[in-house]
Amino acid sequence: MHKSFNPDHATLSIIIPVYNEEKTILHQIRYLSECSRGYPTEIIVVDGGSTDQTADIVRTQGFTCLSSPGKGRAIQMNTGADYSNGSILYFVHADSTPPGSFQQDIRNSLEKGEQAGCYRFAFDCDNPFLKVNAYCTRFDRLMCRGGDQTLFITSRLFYELDGFRNDYKIMEDFEFIRRLRKRESFTIIPKDTVVSARKYQENSYLKVNIVNLIVFMMFFLGASQQTMLHAYKQLIADTKFG
Repeated sequence: MHKSFNPDHATLSIIIPVYNEEKTILHQIRYLSECSRGYPTEIIVVDGGSTDQTADIVRTQGFTCLSSPGKGRAIQMNTGADYSNGSILYFVHADSTPPGSFQQDIRNSLEKGEQAGCYRFAFDCDNPFLKVNAYCTRFDRLMCRGGDQTLFITSRLFYELDGFRNDYKIMEDFEFIRRLRKRESFTIIPKDTVVSARKYQENSYLKVNIVNLIVFMMFFLGASQQTMLHAYKQLIADTKFG
């Protein structure tokens, strides 16, 4: 990290990729904004072609909402990063709620020289099986990572890694973190981001975990984006892919 970089005074750019999130986005951006009081911050929502009122809700509340040139979280997050002015980038999914202390947590990590990292997560329900999933996120293994845990990274390192791959429609976070970890250490902040359990509620715990394992193994074995995305969409009801 450059000696001139001071995390306490650096702008944090919060980038939120969205697709049809009209029911939750207003609460999230208000929460993130409230937690950021006193810190140099910008909030950038990047819409992936929503067919509901997501973009209008964000803009009428005075927040920035960009239209992505393509659908998919990777290109949406890259679009937000390109627009941003911050020296710290913080990628947050629309259904993830980081701890209220996220601003200071991230800045403390950067002060220690940790240039990238995430939180663990906990689900927004008391399902005992989902607690097992959440417990695994405290371990430093690629399979235990995911965009739901949010991701912070210095802007400098993000661009040295060429950002997310725009051609990725699925597993973009795993691909990016795998490249990142070959270059730098990756920290896991010992606090929880609260994640929506809606995907498990709309499908089933067993089904989602089996499909996640299948897709992860396909990724590890080098399957194409088209093959992985087709398999996932055929097996799981999930709005993030449209």
